Amino acid sequence: MTIDSDGAVTISEAAPAAQPAGAAGGRRSSIDRRGVVAAAALLAACDSGGSDSGGGVVSVPAPAPTPTPSPSPTVAALTAQGASRLLAQATMGATRTSIDAVLNSGIAGWIDAQFARPRDTSHWDWLVSKGYDSATNVSGQSGYDSSVWRQAIAGGDPLRQRVALALLDFVVVGINGINLSWRAFAMAAYNDVLLDHAFGNYRDLLGAITRNAAMGSFLSFIGSRKANPSNGQLPDENYARELMQLFTLGVYQLEQDGTVRVSNGVPIETYTQDDVAQLARVFTGLNLATSDNTTPDRMRQPLVLTASANETGSATFLGATVSGGGFAAIDAALDIIFRHPNVAPFVSRQLIQRMVTSNPSRAYVGRVAAAFANNGSGVRGDMKAVIRAILLDPEARDDAAALAGTGSGRLRDPVQRLTNWARAFGVTSPSDAWAIGDTTSTTQRLGQSIGRAPSVFGFVRPGYTPPGTAIAQAGMTAPEFLIASEQTNIAYINYMQSMVGGGTGDVKADYAAMMALASDSQKLVDEVNLILAAGQLRGPTVTAIRTAVDSIPLTASNATLNRTGVAILLTLASPDYLVQK
Repeated sequence: MTIDSDGAVTISEAAPAAQPAGAAGGRRSSIDRRGVVAAAALLAACDSGGSDSGGGVVSVPAPAPTPTPSPSPTVAALTAQGASRLLAQATMGATRTSIDAVLNSGIAGWIDAQFARPRDTSHWDWLVSKGYDSATNVSGQSGYDSSVWRQAIAGGDPLRQRVALALLDFVVVGINGINLSWRAFAMAAYNDVLLDHAFGNYRDLLGAITRNAAMGSFLSFIGSRKANPSNGQLPDENYARELMQLFTLGVYQLEQDGTVRVSNGVPIETYTQDDVAQLARVFTGLNLATSDNTTPDRMRQPLVLTASANETGSATFLGATVSGGGFAAIDAALDIIFRHPNVAPFVSRQLIQRMVTSNPSRAYVGRVAAAFANNGSGVRGDMKAVIRAILLDPEARDDAAALAGTGSGRLRDPVQRLTNWARAFGVTSPSDAWAIGDTTSTTQRLGQSIGRAPSVFGFVRPGYTPPGTAIAQAGMTAPEFLIASEQTNIAYINYMQSMVGGGTGDVKADYAAMMALASDSQKLVDEVNLILAAGQLRGPTVTAIRTAVDSIPLTASNATLNRTGVAILLTLASPDYLVQK
């Protein structure tokens, strides 16, 4: 892949090729190694390199000043491609059934139907139902990965799953950073908090994560004690800092369109170190609900306050003061943060970046921030209003403008590439084991896995720009390029060759519908293009993939299966697919 001087991403002209490799058992698609190497060539230039342009400080830079359409009552007729494009933004992957559902109900109707769907079985309840609460798992993580892949791939509430994953990307907890027993349950309980509040109110979410055991351990505020002048003991500041920096406000003051406020050309900081130290006083005395470690139950019970460790004096931060200690002070502090003008544009831009485009215009951010600030009925922080604003905005729904724009879209997260394939082709696990496991390996798997971020900064940073690229020259951001390199791209293709060909354990796809089209390369590639890529594969890409499919004679052993596998794998490897428009 190359990036033109105007920031446009273009595909390599090298045509991938694949040859039949003889008989294959079961559903395995025998894709010749040459096909994988050729597909890998399409990704050769996706090198992240460099470092965060913010020098390690996560901030929210002003969106690129690119022209953007204004809201218009005129909406183009919804097509299958448009429905698939919505599903790429709003779910963990489109299916033929879900495309038809969007076409039947319309986009707004589909969103409302998703809001009305009940929660799937919680991660916690699933782990219990499978016996993972056995004492033998007290020190392990068994079952966690199985549960998250099960829901991401087969969950019946796909919009909720997608929003919760977007939240997890910046309201971060990583399972390996939880210093508690029953880590699978602690992380499961945290994911359940995000899922429970995905369609709720952001203020309620802040309250829930503040009382959550996994968050309390991950950011080390469990056991934090009030200051003790006699021995120099001070409250732990981790949560106070990250709550403001990463979850709500950001480093710099923002206008409602996400623009950084400046004074004499210098960005104005949102908070000071004294604000952090003062806020940290509020979160003292929080501890696990009980000392009973024989079951995982305390990992989902809200934290409790130990009065002797809790600061009851006043704490002044962000120009306001709370006092008296206890949960009353905690809730008052969260109210102060929630009312801060930065919250609406900061959270809105983060969600837009993770669902629609890495470079939303100022107008787009402003419109979503306005919905966050007031849902139309005077309610602040209504996630349903925010989600509607993100997905129904002209910049999200104007298919033609998005495809033509050089600054639109985003690089698909590796996790979503896997779930896109799995949902598109009916992946199941008859045993309900979902044995996909940890996919964070950068040399053999995806380089990313759900709930396994290495730090509170997550896998990607919202202000990241690949240095020395046209993206950087254009003043744009590309967060997902932080975890994209030649190594990770080759690992991704090799891993997906294995998954497409035969799955893992009993986690396998059902290609029957695709195989019925395999004798006609045009029909096959068009259908794969629609479901996986929303019809966005360009002409040269389609031609290259069809050439590879047609190189497998219909008389070859397992021809229809192998032709199907080649079409799917080369689509998954193409830059036209990897760049979600």
